[in-house]
Amino acid sequence: MNDALKERLNKILDRITSPEFLTNAGLGNEIGFYIFDYPAEYELEVRQHVDFVVDKASKRKPELKIAHINLFKVVVDYLQERGYLDRAVALQRDKGDEALFKALKGLLHEEKIAKVFAELAQPENHDFVFMTGIGNAYPLIRSHTLLNNLHPLMGGTPLVVFYPGAYDGQGLSLFGKMKDNNYYRAFRLVV
Repeated sequence: MNDALKERLNKILDRITSPEFLTNAGLGNEIGFYIFDYPAEYELEVRQHVDFVVDKASKRKPELKIAHINLFKVVVDYLQERGYLDRAVALQRDKGDEALFKALKGLLHEEKIAKVFAELAQPENHDFVFMTGIGNAYPLIRSHTLLNNLHPLMGGTPLVVFYPGAYDGQGLSLFGKMKDNNYYRAFRLVV
């Protein structure tokens, strides 16, 4: 892992435990959505660090209520609960990715998944929510559309998205290669 990423990872704990972050101070009436972007090849290291940060934040401020939701697990559990997971795996194996995407498009619409995510995250009961697993959920879930659907559901609870790609302050580029060409309102968690 490069030094710049290590330095940014090491800033997360102080940032998420700061009063400014926890109260959405200084956002100019914008919603408290934050992106922590990173090169996708460091996915495993970032995952480990997220777990470390959740543990340390709970020790530093025991009163903090933190939700950590893995988007890919949300999708898998959602398919499983509705009896579609085994059929989806068989469809992908037998007919390929395109047939799978077509079959699941309505079921995994980002508006539906946003509601499921919010039910699991319970933003009204947490000080902030971490979202991981975006890279794993692609291409079944489009992060840009999902995040837009989460805006009205998160209330004033900050959402931190760990994003395997690049965020330039306006647009997301999954894996640093797939530019979505959509303006997205979020703040970089740390620089």
